[in-house]
Amino acid sequence: MARIAGVDIPNDKCLEVSLTYIYGIGRTSARQICRKLGLDPTRRVKDLNEEDSIRIRNMIENEYKVEGALRTDISYNIKRLMDIGCYRGIRHKRKLPVRGQRTSTNARTRKGPRARPGASRRKKEAAAK
Repeated sequence: MARIAGVDIPNDKCLEVSLTYIYGIGRTSARQICRKLGLDPTRRVKDLNEEDSIRIRNMIENEYKVEGALRTDISYNIKRLMDIGCYRGIRHKRKLPVRGQRTSTNARTRKGPRARPGASRRKKEAAAK
């Protein structure tokens, strides 16, 4: 397995697909990387020589924000929205959908399991016995 940006990419898949295992690189970015370096995107990773993998690694490190750096950037952006108190920040704080989805029904992923009336009281009574 080739190791690029701290991620082991699979050897048995095409280069274009294997690069998408890196957080922050999708199919489009993978195609652009292959085009800029003059590599065939359908080539298997195991068929790459050491020089090609070094070129890919250097390009990703220099031109793309991936993995940990991208994750911290995203979390800082969300924190900034919450600090300035804008609508999107408030939605993040309250753990509600941010992009205008309805919440009267659905939105269970963000809101968590339904709060059933009386369910917590029954648990307390059972624990007291």
